[in-house]
Amino acid sequence: MSPLRLTLGIVCLSIGVAAPPDGSAVYGVRCAMCHEQKSDRMPARQDLAKLTPEEVVKALTTGAMKAQGSALSDEDKRAVASYVTGKEFGHVATIAEASNNCADDGGAIDLKSPGWNGWGNGAEQPHYQPQPGLTAADVPKLQLKFAFGYTGNITYGQPSVIGNRLYVTSAAGKVTALNAKSGCTYWSFDAGSGVRTAVSVGPMPKGAYAAYFGDEKTYVHAVDARTGKTIWKTQLDEHPLARIAGSPVLYKNRIYVPVSSWEEGAGMNPKYECCKFRGSINALDATTGKLLWKTYTITDPPKPFKVNSAETQMYGPAGAAVWSSPTLDTKRKVLYVATGNSYTDVETTTANAVLAVDMETGSIKWANQVTPKDNYLVGCMKPGFGNCPSPVGPDVDLGATPIIRTLANGKQVVLAGQKSGILYALDPDQRGKILWQKKLGAGSPLGGIEWGFAADASQVYVAIADAVAPPDQAKPGLTALKISTGEDVWHAPSPKPECAWGKSRCAGGQSQAVTAMPGAVFSGGLDGHLRAYSTTDGSVLWDFDTGTAFETVNGVRANGGSLDAGGPTIANGMLYVNSGYGRFAGHSGNVLLAFSVGGK
Repeated sequence: MSPLRLTLGIVCLSIGVAAPPDGSAVYGVRCAMCHEQKSDRMPARQDLAKLTPEEVVKALTTGAMKAQGSALSDEDKRAVASYVTGKEFGHVATIAEASNNCADDGGAIDLKSPGWNGWGNGAEQPHYQPQPGLTAADVPKLQLKFAFGYTGNITYGQPSVIGNRLYVTSAAGKVTALNAKSGCTYWSFDAGSGVRTAVSVGPMPKGAYAAYFGDEKTYVHAVDARTGKTIWKTQLDEHPLARIAGSPVLYKNRIYVPVSSWEEGAGMNPKYECCKFRGSINALDATTGKLLWKTYTITDPPKPFKVNSAETQMYGPAGAAVWSSPTLDTKRKVLYVATGNSYTDVETTTANAVLAVDMETGSIKWANQVTPKDNYLVGCMKPGFGNCPSPVGPDVDLGATPIIRTLANGKQVVLAGQKSGILYALDPDQRGKILWQKKLGAGSPLGGIEWGFAADASQVYVAIADAVAPPDQAKPGLTALKISTGEDVWHAPSPKPECAWGKSRCAGGQSQAVTAMPGAVFSGGLDGHLRAYSTTDGSVLWDFDTGTAFETVNGVRANGGSLDAGGPTIANGMLYVNSGYGRFAGHSGNVLLAFSVGGK
């Protein structure tokens, strides 16, 4: 299962109930069995209550729970949505976007100024800012400059900074360009489906610039970076449960886009013909959106292989979703793609692997599968029953973006992190041969190493979640290693969690992608605390609790929550972070926070 773990969560709704619709009955019969018990995969009942009825219906109709909601009538969907949220439709008054409009259009796009473009701030995806516009000595002086509230109750994405523009994405499907210093709005674009990727900006013909991102219906969008008007959009996969989670990567006139899915959640229904999805990496013409090539992470198409205990036909191989952004090796002209687990018992050698994919043709040049036979579906309590694999695998995706680093002797290594808690250093010149590996945490379906790590020239900084690992084995925290050898430099355990929202769903693991700059490394916790650590010894330089309510520049009521998924972004003396990705092991929220030295 991905670090991403099934959105909004009415995972148990597989069939409708007879009219008249009764939301309580639908929930009691089809949902309570999952949402009323502690689980590392299902959103808690209390988190469903934070959503709006419209958000639940959208999830059941066109979003994450489309497969589960397909057999429900529209009346049933509305009834259960009102029940689980405790709200009536249309009760939320949205703030007019014009109330936060900037006084100007932001002027020309400037790609040459220091910024943070896309996921990892460079083709090699280091998640490192060499020109932050502040020093490590300034970090303890960081104060909140502004907060921006998202419409919706769960944050998505990771901010991107291009010149004076800040691009943000949201679970509600809104992509917005803000002024990076004040938070006023230049434009907002509705993608029609949730957008969890970072935005990448690049040049178009005739002096124009495009902003690229992917959505949860597998559409890649190119919009005018200055106005937000559509240039093109291309759908990459017609599987109803496919989605884009990893951020597209732009290089020259191509954009490379990964595809993942929720099918391992649908597979828990024994009547569902599981499974037919295969992860993929796609190359598109950045100017036109034309698909140049598509490479499946599992080369063999799924075929019928047996009938399950509910007499439903099963298919395989399937899975190997790509949850993270690919990494570009421009020297060798390959992409490094990290894959997730298999969904079925049909053997595959490319799940839980790092693949090297030719940038020009899409051919797979080599694959290193670090954990074979990790066959996993959500909610499998009895191996071999229904669609459940036998045995059920540990669900230890390689869900984090690989990083390329060059050692002092000129040798390059590819770093890859896994939910098992293991960090690998691979040799790109020897077909991904493991140079060293280090187990840093217990690992579990919720990490281990979840969303990403960061690296400077000599050290790699790895956060460990271990949110649901046995307490005597869990090692949540942040560790620095020497890239050349894997030797420990320091380890900073996660502090005992203290959550502003109380004890419920208060965890101390560190799942969020890590971000580094000279002298300091930032790591967010499921307890809502964003901390800066010294790169020298791991001491805490700064600690800010994001899990409270904030007054926002756009007037939207907003509160923070758990820090997870996309990490902080640093550019031009500012630090930006989304707070409130609390789907499974934490607390939901809907706020973007912007910090500067002294709040100036």
